[in-house]
Amino acid sequence: MSLDRFMEKVETSPVIAGIKDEKALEQALASDCEAVFILRSSLMSVSDYVSRIKAAGKYAFVHVDLMEGTSSKEIVLEYLEAMTDADGIISTKAQMVKQARKYGFITIHRFFLMDSMSYHSIDKQILHSEPDFIEICPGVMAKTIGWVKEKTDIPILASGLVCDKEDVVAALGGGALAVSSTNTDVWKL
Repeated sequence: MSLDRFMEKVETSPVIAGIKDEKALEQALASDCEAVFILRSSLMSVSDYVSRIKAAGKYAFVHVDLMEGTSSKEIVLEYLEAMTDADGIISTKAQMVKQARKYGFITIHRFFLMDSMSYHSIDKQILHSEPDFIEICPGVMAKTIGWVKEKTDIPILASGLVCDKEDVVAALGGGALAVSSTNTDVWKL
């Protein structure tokens, strides 16, 4: 799976389904979303989730920090590479993102921007992690997305509290390449 191909897909279909359970997975598989972020999984479910997503012709990304039964150590990346066909990973940990590149994963470094300190720490963290994408949470802060876009040429994804078409339009207008949401109504846009 190439990074360029994924970029093309999200540019033409900028809403990404975020799933936390089996019911959401079923809805994501039936949706027009080209990519699925597995935001909650376990050692027991992740392989099945990824297989079903890939069988539906969609891109599968695993949030490794939220995968039950694992630690935040490199072994989880080795496991995902050996036991799944995941296209990429999501993590808030710079070291995990950096290590994931060695395994051939597309990498997304997730940031929670809550104040000026978290905003100003982005530069240092992306220098260390060298991600393919950065994800800004919450994704409804178009002005903040714009500030981050001015800092870096790394493509930006927005997520968190994205509830409707207005939120999607605002995030994309602020400079996000795509928007991830767990709200199934947003997937229909």
